[in-house]
Amino acid sequence: MSEFERSRRMPASAEQVFERACDLDRLDEWLPGDLHVHPEELPAVTVHEDRTGHDARALLREDRDQLRLEWGTRDDDRYAGWLQVAGIDERGSEATVHLSFFGRGHTPPAALVEKSLDESLARLEEQVRGRTA
Repeated sequence: MSEFERSRRMPASAEQVFERACDLDRLDEWLPGDLHVHPEELPAVTVHEDRTGHDARALLREDRDQLRLEWGTRDDDRYAGWLQVAGIDERGSEATVHLSFFGRGHTPPAALVEKSLDESLARLEEQVRGRTA
């Protein structure tokens, strides 16, 4: 199993960041650029990966009380992950994203995963900043 985690300070309340992160119509705007989430009957979703051209059946659950979004594959145990938002003060928060890949054959190169996580959190920050400006 390989695990990766990144955090980033956000210029908005935890609730605002979580609302933006969970917006199903805008997930593609902060997720890695080659991933596209297509909601079905929630928590079921399909994730399309441009790099491979494959679709994966997945689950996406949000826990608004905990400001936590969780996901993972449905048909196999290739990967799972979560986004957790924690308040710092009324105008700032921290978003942490965590990914777990199960099995050597399912783990992308570490540098690619780390870069994707950093870029995703940066895009989420840009969206939140634009929304609060």
